[in-house]
Amino acid sequence: MPHAFVVLISWTAVAAGALATLAQYRRVRTLGVEGVSSATWLLFTLIGGFWIAYGAWSAHSFVVVMGSLLCWPLQLAIVVRLAPWRHQRGSLQAIGMFTATCAVPGFVGGWSYCVYGCGLAMTLLRGPQLVELVRVGDWSGVSSASWFFSASCAMLWITYYSDIHLWAPLIATAASGSASLVIASLSVWRHRQGDEEFVRREVFAT
Repeated sequence: MPHAFVVLISWTAVAAGALATLAQYRRVRTLGVEGVSSATWLLFTLIGGFWIAYGAWSAHSFVVVMGSLLCWPLQLAIVVRLAPWRHQRGSLQAIGMFTATCAVPGFVGGWSYCVYGCGLAMTLLRGPQLVELVRVGDWSGVSSASWFFSASCAMLWITYYSDIHLWAPLIATAASGSASLVIASLSVWRHRQGDEEFVRREVFAT
């Protein structure tokens, strides 16, 4: 694959990741945080810090660094709105998962172990968001566009990692991208349910 095309794919992935985070930030700012998992977004922020470190010190890739660095301020803003200090159990679970799957494997086996562990965490961190979509009655804060952008971003990163033969982050990204697609599809279904319920209430009210 031509080098210039690979570079274009990688920067498109950076843009898609930033758009995914921006879409969720705009939704929680305008419609509130209902249905959005604080544990998921706290883990996103922690893992974003890991990818910045990995890109700088192991992959030596400026584009990998920027892939998380551009999203970090928005992720932090979303986390602040979700007030994880009010959800101590979920926050402790998020920190514990990051420690067990990313930090500890990194100390034991180096960057490659850390990346595989991060892939596991990136997949598992979608779990709290799936639970929220199933459990709660109000999903208005969840941005379907954000999760579709996230899945598209994963596909672009997979292409990039495949070309430069970084197999650990490729596997990690493939797993998390599949989970993002599941959440995106479920959130669309939930939003349609909400719209139908709103229409029914309006009809019966009149």
